[in-house]
Amino acid sequence: MVNIRYYWSIFMRRFPYFLIVALVISVASVIAAMTLPPSYVSQMKLIVEAPQIPSQLVASTAATPAQQQLQVVEERLLTRANLLDIANRLQVFKNQNEMSPDQVELSMRARTSVRSSSGRGQAPLMTISFEAPTARTAAGVLNEYLTLIQQEDVESRTGRATQTLEFFEQEVARLSEKLAEQAARILAFKTENADALPESLIYRLNQQTILQDRLAQAERNIASLKDQKQRLIDVFRSTGQVAGVTGQALTAEQLQLESLRAQLNNALAIYSEENPQVKMLQAQIAKVEQVVSAQPSPQSTAVGTGNSLLDVQLAQLDAQVSVLEEQKTLTTGQLRDLTETIARAPTVAIRLEELTLDYQNTQQQYNTATNRLSQASTGERIEVMARGQRISIIDPPSTPNAPAKPNRVLIAGGGSIFGIMAGVGLVVLLELLNKSIRRPEDLVSKLGITPLATVPYTRTRGEMIRQRGLKTLWIMMILIGIPAAVYAVHTYYQPLDLIADKLMDKIGVRW
Repeated sequence: MVNIRYYWSIFMRRFPYFLIVALVISVASVIAAMTLPPSYVSQMKLIVEAPQIPSQLVASTAATPAQQQLQVVEERLLTRANLLDIANRLQVFKNQNEMSPDQVELSMRARTSVRSSSGRGQAPLMTISFEAPTARTAAGVLNEYLTLIQQEDVESRTGRATQTLEFFEQEVARLSEKLAEQAARILAFKTENADALPESLIYRLNQQTILQDRLAQAERNIASLKDQKQRLIDVFRSTGQVAGVTGQALTAEQLQLESLRAQLNNALAIYSEENPQVKMLQAQIAKVEQVVSAQPSPQSTAVGTGNSLLDVQLAQLDAQVSVLEEQKTLTTGQLRDLTETIARAPTVAIRLEELTLDYQNTQQQYNTATNRLSQASTGERIEVMARGQRISIIDPPSTPNAPAKPNRVLIAGGGSIFGIMAGVGLVVLLELLNKSIRRPEDLVSKLGITPLATVPYTRTRGEMIRQRGLKTLWIMMILIGIPAAVYAVHTYYQPLDLIADKLMDKIGVRW
């Protein structure tokens, strides 16, 4: 069973120590509660409003998640430069000129409270409060905070929208210039390879066929004329005569006309009248007929001898062969050039396809950039006219009518209770450290012996009176001396509220 009387006697023996601790803390708490300056707290609430124009119709180019937007605003608001500037302009603290910039910054941060709240289906909110010695200062600092937040929000969103617009303007200009360069490159390539372009390949293949047929026909006509010439010579050698004793000398144009008519007859035996080769021969015949019709009619000449007639006919045949040989040479050259262009066609087609593909890719990029430029222009207009997502105030800063801190009753009462608990804790600690033997139970537990009887120490009346007097004197000295010492520190060294205020600033908390 717990011996309450024994523990009470121990408490009374240690009562001066308890009284010292409890009294120091209690008196300091009471004085601090009575002397702490009032503290005013001003508060404002901000909300992130949704865009006034639905994003389904047109999206802003400066869109930011609401919670992220609040975090960015908080970080930019509580920068060292902003805090020092506001503190210096409003002179937030007493004796601020004696404070270092680091102390001013820490004090501003300690007195500023920022809380953000958001949830599913809830509008993002931000609550900002500031604690200051005066109500006007608290409201003034919050108004400065609000100005900075709104200015930063507008500048940030319009700045991003403007930068986006400028980027796409530069991109469209760059792609437009690139398109012009690629178009000029394609045009130059087509001009350089006009004779080997893939779109004219079918026409050139047809022309190749025509020229091959023309060359074959010319070779056949040359062979026929040479055979005719040989037959004339053979007949003349065997008979001494030439068929047709009279003849008419033909001009070169007439010989060419007969050759063309022979070629036309051969072509009509193979092709229809709609064939390009037939039409070309008909055009050549018509042109040569005009030349022949303009010449004077040759007079018939009687050939006196067969030898003269043979020479005339051989000369006519040689002239026809000569004309055909020239046509053959010309056709061969044209066919060779045409064959070269046809052989180059695949290479030209591949290179042209590469250039065209580059142009089409650039065109697609240009179209995309143009569409995005239009969106960026609309988004920039939305931000300039403040129709996008923005931070608005729903509860503006107000000047508080009554101080919010300190809670003097809580400080005094809590400090007194803490002092009493500290005193009791000191008494318990001293007893735990005391290993001396004071009860019969201690003899059994520590020495392992069981006494037959114990005789308590009996004080005389004089000893009891002296002991009580000395204890009373100690208590009186404590009751008078401790409050006097605390009051002296508060009065002559430094006020307790300043000591407490510095301590709170160092540990980063407020009352």
